[in-house]
Amino acid sequence: MPTLILVRHGRSTANTSGVLAGWTPGVTLDERGAAQAAALPGRLDGLPISEVVVSPLERCQETVRPLLEARPGLRAHTDERIGECHYGDWSGRKLAELKDEPLMEVVQAHPSAAAFPGGESMRAMQTRAAEAVREWNARVERDHGADAVYLMCSHGDIIKSLVADALGLHLDLFQRISVEPCSVTAIRYTRLRPFLVRLGDTGDFASLAPREEPPGEDAPVGGGAGAP
Repeated sequence: MPTLILVRHGRSTANTSGVLAGWTPGVTLDERGAAQAAALPGRLDGLPISEVVVSPLERCQETVRPLLEARPGLRAHTDERIGECHYGDWSGRKLAELKDEPLMEVVQAHPSAAAFPGGESMRAMQTRAAEAVREWNARVERDHGADAVYLMCSHGDIIKSLVADALGLHLDLFQRISVEPCSVTAIRYTRLRPFLVRLGDTGDFASLAPREEPPGEDAPVGGGAGAP
């Protein structure tokens, strides 16, 4: 079965302003995010990518644009099932104010029980994304062969949930996974089990250096902004 390259979108204006974007329109890449997207074709050079599947949200579409321009023959497909979690009434709100919401504790410690007001549950988010991957695995294998490589550009919580699915981890453990903006995660699927072969690879170790304000114990909902 194919190898899936998961790319989180580049750093966005919502990441740097500390806003939970969700499906809020008009959220684009910031200057650093645009540079990350521009570097993506070089990072993936040599990989025979057969298809590109992308979230409909603008920050993902912008992230794959340089790759598509560098490879004119590469086909791109928009799939809503790998779009961001529908955060409902939380969308567009500051993460700093959301941390005091009682639901945030559930999102952090028991996400399989978390459902966003006016939005969807985290279980539903994972289910739709995993179904999309399985359908695309079959389609890519049919059209390009069992050893094909294809790419999906999606969002932090979506990618974390797909990694958990691939590892057989309960969704309640997915907040232990971290994927930075424009990081590359790779999952090789086989008939009996997937293999996680890359996780959150950016080629940049700056985010591992000590910070003036150490990161907190909670996972950043939506994925965080990455290295400062």
